[in-house]
Amino acid sequence: MYMGDFIVIEEKIGPDEYRGCSVSTGTPFIARIDDDKRDLFSDDSWIKTHPSACRFLRPSGEKIVCTIHETSPVQCKAYRCVIIRVCSQDGMARGFVTGTLALHSDDPALKKDWKSLERQITAFPEDAENLIAGVLMEKGYVCT
Repeated sequence: MYMGDFIVIEEKIGPDEYRGCSVSTGTPFIARIDDDKRDLFSDDSWIKTHPSACRFLRPSGEKIVCTIHETSPVQCKAYRCVIIRVCSQDGMARGFVTGTLALHSDDPALKKDWKSLERQITAFPEDAENLIAGVLMEKGYVCT
């Protein structure tokens, strides 16, 4: 959600097209709003309240979606938003882990279990996904 610090809209060049720049690489790109997301993009109320978010993200029901998925820049295509969904044994959502290896959860028990994982994740980032899923599954969570 916070790609806004790295993706900027430089100018509008057409009805649904924008010239953008990947600030971290200096790479320009042309973004076209996906046909099925034009209504979402036209409502900028959410983006005004989330100034650090990527300018092309918008809420759609319970999810935040990319409105330029088809023409998003390379760094966005490489970024994985959610890598692991964590549920209890009865299937109740308990949290999720993003591609930045951050846990998002309000569940105190899951947060405590996550704390015990943080040092291992830092030590072995190349195997973090398998490590996280394995440890959490041992603690009784279902990871998908």
